[in-house]
Amino acid sequence: MTSAIPAIHAGFRQLGITEDEDKRAIYARVTGQSRLSLMKPAQQDAVLQELRRLGYSKIERRNNGKQRLSGKYAKKLQALWISMWNLGLVESRDDAALVSFVKRQTGLDQVRFLHHPVDAEKVIEALKAWMEREAGVSWTPPGKHDNAYFGRFGYKVAWAQWRLLYPGADRISRKGFDTFVASTTGAAGMWFEISDDQWVTVMNALGPRVRAARKVGA
Repeated sequence: MTSAIPAIHAGFRQLGITEDEDKRAIYARVTGQSRLSLMKPAQQDAVLQELRRLGYSKIERRNNGKQRLSGKYAKKLQALWISMWNLGLVESRDDAALVSFVKRQTGLDQVRFLHHPVDAEKVIEALKAWMEREAGVSWTPPGKHDNAYFGRFGYKVAWAQWRLLYPGADRISRKGFDTFVASTTGAAGMWFEISDDQWVTVMNALGPRVRAARKVGA
């Protein structure tokens, strides 16, 4: 058995292709052969590449052994999930918690919501709606006369965090938000020009305070 064969079988399982007839159709289309045993190693590799094109992705592991998501929409979904954790809406920031939530709420497995645009958008919009409803995150684009940073994802989440901690804060009475952002990022002067990575630093700094206030897992 070549190294490609176990991966091919895993790919079929992940993609939900269980009928032998469907498998043989892929074999024939890619290689002209009807069975793996009739293929040369290069042909088996070609089948594996086709399964990856169809959405199969090997599950990667982090250094701590936990699953690492991969796929076209993984980073965006992870960013939303970690933001929800920093807003005190979920108890765990782990990828496995995200996968479980999506499966529970939508019935979608990770292959579909990480690779297929329609399903990914469905999950993304569901998470954003939750953040808006339960934590006050506003996804409204900046107005014509607003500063551009009002439209940044990191700002929107950090500002919602601040308002959870300091009810009544608004754009006029910001209750120390500007000072906190500047001191956390080391930004001087026009701090609202800080990078997206710096906004992540702000969100992560506020996260423990918000989770403690909402009594959600650290």
